[in-house]
Amino acid sequence: MAGEHLVLVHGEGHGGWCWFKLRWLLEGSGYQVTCIDLAGGGVDPTDPNTVRSFEQYDKPLLRLISALPEGEKVILIGHGSGGLSVIHAMHEFVDRIKQAIFVAAAMLPFGLQTDEDKKDVCFVP
Repeated sequence: MAGEHLVLVHGEGHGGWCWFKLRWLLEGSGYQVTCIDLAGGGVDPTDPNTVRSFEQYDKPLLRLISALPEGEKVILIGHGSGGLSVIHAMHEFVDRIKQAIFVAAAMLPFGLQTDEDKKDVCFVP
C-alpha cells in the first residue's frame, strides 16, 4: 500500500493541522498524504460563519478529488464529522475513491444523505 495517496479529512472545529503527527509517520512510510482544510477550517479563507450547508463545507475536498489526474484513486480517511465529508465524496466520485477509512467518525444510516440527515447525526440535542 505504500505509495498510495491518502487524503486525511478533519472533523468539526479542526483543520488539516490536526493530522500533523500522523502525516509525518505516513509520509515516512512512503505514502503521499494530503491534509485538506474544509471550508472555514484550518487555513481555508472561508469565514466559518458563512458556511450554511455540507455541500459548501465539503467544497475543498470535492475540488481536490475532481482535480485528480485521470485514473488516480485516493484513500479517504475521515475523523469525527469528517466522516460525513468522506461519505459525500464517495457519492460524488465513486470511480476516484479506492477506499474509505472512518476513525471515530460520524456515519449516516444506509440510504440517508441529505443535509438534514447530516444535521440530525451531528447535532443531537
